[in-house]
Amino acid sequence: MKKFTKLALVSSIAFSANAMAMQAMDDAALSSTTGQDGINIGIGISKIEIEKLLIHDNDGLTDTSLGGTSTAGAIVIKGTGVDGSPNKTHGIVIAANTASLLDSHNLADLQIDSDAGTTAKGGAFINIAAQVSGLDIKIGEIGVAKSGDTTATGIRRGAADNYNKILTGLNVKTGKMEANVQLGATPQGAMINLSTTMQGGLEISDLGIVDSSGGGQIWLGKIQVADANGSDLAISNKISVTPTGLSILNDSANATDIYVQAIALGAKPTAALGARGTATAGSIGDVEVQGLQTYYMDTATTMAKGSVITISGR
Repeated sequence: MKKFTKLALVSSIAFSANAMAMQAMDDAALSSTTGQDGINIGIGISKIEIEKLLIHDNDGLTDTSLGGTSTAGAIVIKGTGVDGSPNKTHGIVIAANTASLLDSHNLADLQIDSDAGTTAKGGAFINIAAQVSGLDIKIGEIGVAKSGDTTATGIRRGAADNYNKILTGLNVKTGKMEANVQLGATPQGAMINLSTTMQGGLEISDLGIVDSSGGGQIWLGKIQVADANGSDLAISNKISVTPTGLSILNDSANATDIYVQAIALGAKPTAALGARGTATAGSIGDVEVQGLQTYYMDTATTMAKGSVITISGR
């Protein structure tokens, strides 16, 4: 009996030692697989479709001298309803730009880490590093309408009455880029830091600005934006949420070149958009802006290159 007890005790110790050794191996293997602590997320979505987007202004315009009625209105982004349009049924379509994909072919890759930070910098924070594939964004018709009844059944409020079209829609094409987001403390100086280069620059096409009272439109065939004397677009933006609203600081020192192709006044040309530098039927020509630089007041007496945009409610 004593021999059996000793054998059981030795076996138990041996089993425990092996189990502990096995656990240590598993941890080591896991560590070598993940490479480091934190969370990596790959967003493998190739397309996002939104049927309709509405932004309601619940108190409308209160200035009656400008025609205001204090009746709620809404900005509406919806499908064009036109056969052959990339946005016939959807207001917004966001798809990957296949000419400018991440190596992973994901729409976005995220690396998330938490850090104790320092008291001098505000303390602990979460850091989210994001790499985003180039995007091909198609936005449908944009207009304004009377907001629907707030007591409507369900959460769909809608807007339809008194509708007027403002924009015929537009397409936006971007190249792959990077961003860094910090939540909690922001030792980088802002919640979102865009300090990157957009491959291939920014392209906006097929934009029509509508005058509902006159019945005509200003149509811009294609707008291309890149660094002066370059083909890519350097971006240096800091986005912060302040007690009074949203602040977007562009502190890029780079001047930009802008090329607007095939400007038409009155109606969209019926002919297809030609190569850059050749006008389509109905176009008054192209406009080229070289070396555009903006400035903002960084102190009460000095100016810095860039711009500041603030957005707040009222």
